[in-house]
Amino acid sequence: MSAAGDIDPALHAPARLQIAAMLGKVEEAEFATIRELVEVSDSVLSKHLSALSDAGYVKISKAARDGRQRTWAQLTPKGRKAFARHMRALHELAAAAEQAVAAQ
Repeated sequence: MSAAGDIDPALHAPARLQIAAMLGKVEEAEFATIRELVEVSDSVLSKHLSALSDAGYVKISKAARDGRQRTWAQLTPKGRKAFARHMRALHELAAAAEQAVAAQ
């Protein structure tokens, strides 16, 4: 399959790609931490996490901590595989573009 065929629409949005990259480095992350690192509003982050959850890439859990309800997200095994495949496709696409530019 071509590199472009492996680009995952669920991960292609820049904020979703950032979220997946961040969650790929940790076991789980709290909503506020993700929001600060991705630099989006609560509502935007919530929509992106919902889209990733609907794709089966992110698991959302809620738990009381410090007297407040907290939301946590973690990349699922399916999400890790999809992220790795998506990144390989992006690398292949970038390499093909570099070769095309170098050939000019």
